[in-house]
Amino acid sequence: MTGENTDPERCPPDGMPCGCNRAAVCSVEAVLSVDERGQMVLPKDVRERAGIRPGDKLALISWERDGEVCCLALMKAGSLGGMVKSVLGPLMGEQE
Repeated sequence: MTGENTDPERCPPDGMPCGCNRAAVCSVEAVLSVDERGQMVLPKDVRERAGIRPGDKLALISWERDGEVCCLALMKAGSLGGMVKSVLGPLMGEQE
């Protein structure tokens, strides 16, 4: 189940904290159910396209609006280091 997001509230044309912009395509990849233990299953085709393997660590990222979580995203934990460095590096005076 894939559908491009055209809702400007969820994926505004000027971008989102995740880096979404006009060049990126926001899409609904799947609708997941949460079981009584809080677990979800990522569909196999999504795991394969994202290169997610058993044992990989994922970071859960959330955005808040008006005090409530309005958006959740998953990213490979190994990618966080580069993202943090690209954001904080210039603030710390580091050269890329």
